[in-house]
Amino acid sequence: MVKNITAAQLAERIDADERFALIDTRPEDSFEAWHVRGARNVPYDPREGVSEEQLDEVDALVDDRPVVTICGKGLTSTPFGFELDERGYDDVSVVTGGMEEWSKLYEVVPVETANDDLVVRQVQRRAKGCLGYVVGSERAEEAVVVDATRQTDRFKVAAQDAGLSIGRVLDTHVHADHISGSPALAEEVGVPYRLGEHARERGVEYEYEPLSDGEVVELGDVEIQALHVPGHTTEMVNYLVDDELLLTGDTLFVDSVGRTELQFGEEDAARGAELLYDSLHGTILELPDDTRVLPGHLAVTSDGRYENGSPGDPLTARLGDLREEIEVLRLDEEAFVERLTENAPEKPPNYETIIAINTGRETVDDEGEATELELGPNNCAA
Repeated sequence: MVKNITAAQLAERIDADERFALIDTRPEDSFEAWHVRGARNVPYDPREGVSEEQLDEVDALVDDRPVVTICGKGLTSTPFGFELDERGYDDVSVVTGGMEEWSKLYEVVPVETANDDLVVRQVQRRAKGCLGYVVGSERAEEAVVVDATRQTDRFKVAAQDAGLSIGRVLDTHVHADHISGSPALAEEVGVPYRLGEHARERGVEYEYEPLSDGEVVELGDVEIQALHVPGHTTEMVNYLVDDELLLTGDTLFVDSVGRTELQFGEEDAARGAELLYDSLHGTILELPDDTRVLPGHLAVTSDGRYENGSPGDPLTARLGDLREEIEVLRLDEEAFVERLTENAPEKPPNYETIIAINTGRETVDDEGEATELELGPNNCAA
């Protein structure tokens, strides 16, 4: 009998190191671009069925273990699972919704703070490595959301579970790897949407309240200061929370810095790199070493592994440690610019369309189309 399991149940089985064979039935190129950790690829076309050669391959993969099948949406993994069942495999499960549902899987992780009034939740989008935040004051019972993804309910629930109401929604910048949920979330809860004051230069058409460099957003006694740090994009803003935490967006990660050519293009990437160098050395690295960095992304490999940390654990780093550990931060400006402009990594899929959506110049109303645009891990680091 073929069973259905959810993406969350698949994650639980992986995290528990359960013994099973995960078979991905998508075409080879889709699988190589992005897949779940531990999956093996057996491309399957329901019109052709499973060949004897593929059955031999499945036999070798399964080795008397339970079988879990997955594809893009469940359209090929489901008939594949039934065919395996008919051929005598007695423990077969299909991941409902496939990689589309896997891309929407989240963990909400508390972040420890020195201020007992300060509440921080890191909202991890497991498959894409996107990190959003709920930052609030326990006494004021109010929060801001920073860098919401389009599954806005995840942020509403995270705030509600922390006993906080959402009073404002902020973005660090115009994202290139995923569709921002911040404008929609702000509209849904009836609060202001805020971006850096230079966002209008990007052609942003959403209604938003501009944040100037140094402006402070107050939540009771908790203060969030906006810092203009151009480089990855011209309007990029980082948020210094209570002089303790720094939400860095795509400026600084725990293992790298943001790339610059997604906005500036290949020909002008050096200008973005120069701006980023100034932002890092003139603003961010001027902060105390004990400042804790909370980035906008973590690195997820094409085979679904976290390069730093584990799902459900807070991803954060001490600024002083990053100063020593990230080699590019120790380069002089000329070497820094050269490093960022040579051998840039592959661009995020559909990034130009996603930027157009995140500036409000284009819209996407179909859930399937939105999911298709976002499929794959993020590629915003240099």
